[in-house]
Amino acid sequence: MQPTHQFTLYHLRMPLQAPFETSFGRIHARECILIEWRADGLTGWGECVADRDPGYAYETTGTAWHIYTEFILPALLEAEINDPADLQRRLAHIKGHQMAKAGVEMALWDRIGKASGQPLRALLGGERTRVPVGVSVGLQASPQELVRVVEAYVSQGYRRVKLKIKPGRDIGEVEAVRARFPDLPLQVDANSAYTLETAAALRPLDDFNLLLIEQPLAEDDLWDHSRLQRQFRTPLCLDESITGVRQARQALEMQACRVINIKQGRVGGLLNARRIHDLCQQQDVPVWCGGMLETGVGRAANLALASLPNFRLPGDISATARYYARDITHEVFTLNPDSTIDVPDRPGLGVTIDREALERFTIRKATFP
Repeated sequence: MQPTHQFTLYHLRMPLQAPFETSFGRIHARECILIEWRADGLTGWGECVADRDPGYAYETTGTAWHIYTEFILPALLEAEINDPADLQRRLAHIKGHQMAKAGVEMALWDRIGKASGQPLRALLGGERTRVPVGVSVGLQASPQELVRVVEAYVSQGYRRVKLKIKPGRDIGEVEAVRARFPDLPLQVDANSAYTLETAAALRPLDDFNLLLIEQPLAEDDLWDHSRLQRQFRTPLCLDESITGVRQARQALEMQACRVINIKQGRVGGLLNARRIHDLCQQQDVPVWCGGMLETGVGRAANLALASLPNFRLPGDISATARYYARDITHEVFTLNPDSTIDVPDRPGLGVTIDREALERFTIRKATFP
């Protein structure tokens, strides 16, 4: 008897609490694709973190929908899938499209956890029951407005802040925030906005005692980052450049960074994320968990991932209310007084879907077969 799988895709558009601006644009609502995977009497949920526009990466909700409907789901509908490694092997013929692969893999992890009665944290080998988190602050109208926004987040209890920067909106912003908060753990993220030549303007950042400078150069670059790192005392951190285990190994070998930001969606799923974590741990290179404005589904997965021992820096896994007035999970993640968030402890992802909210934010839907 052939295995029976049913998949439902939900293309969501969710309004943000406030606009979020980076070096590649400003958004007022976030799009993503939610995957519902029914098999063997169990339902697993996954989130594909690709957004509407190709600013952060080439993947978008449109490309992911195409890859799901034409390639990924047809490859899985009648397959017997034993574990995430087996899933990855079955999808290996599809080049790239890591976010799409990660979304369906997350749904499998959720089903495995529910079948075994184990939370995702335990399946991954995580140790913490709560993880340190910070907040990512987008570009603001002025350095003064940025300081005001940071003050508000610090008053809410966030003990680490990340500032988005771009050419012409960098040193002055950091200087203003550091003057107001001389001891606040602080880092910056350029989202590939600089070249090796223009990044020379960032050298004053070495004087602000930053945790790291994230992805200053091109999204597919390793070599120029290795040249740039030699010019800075502050650790460079790679995000967009690390799309898999191989890229992480190469980055470490050529000393292109001293920290790696692990996003499970960007690297093809939780299995690859754990492999990169282990590789960095073996070389004593700290990692941290980046965020993609996830719903409660992806946020739960990030928390479980960040419970692994080498996640030594606070992640961008802010409280639900940081981004959404209403989420599509019944569970709402809140900030603890020590700037941590609890890791879900129920089987699988540990979250349940608010069907009413899901329908409210769904702009298209399809079920296979």
